[in-house]
Amino acid sequence: MNIYVGNLSFEVTEEDLKRAFEDFGQVVSVNIIKDRYSGESRGFGFVEMPAKAEAQSAINGLSGKELKGRTLTVSEARPRSEARRGGGRRGGWRRSY
Repeated sequence: MNIYVGNLSFEVTEEDLKRAFEDFGQVVSVNIIKDRYSGESRGFGFVEMPAKAEAQSAINGLSGKELKGRTLTVSEARPRSEARRGGGRRGGWRRSY
């Protein structure tokens, strides 16, 4: 299950997040989203856990808990919508004169 983790302190590392979630079960991957230009954390990330029961336990156990001074928001990640993936207008590039 893919888990969304929000309201992350900018000091939290992927290793910190992995350790917090490993208390609830196996963690496949951790990805803190970073700004593409500055490389700094954008304050949220995703954790992948293979067992749904363990993932749900982690969501229940960590949601509202504090990590490095910030209260975590933890929930099942929603799939990205098609509109957000496109990154722009539909139907190709248009030039206005």
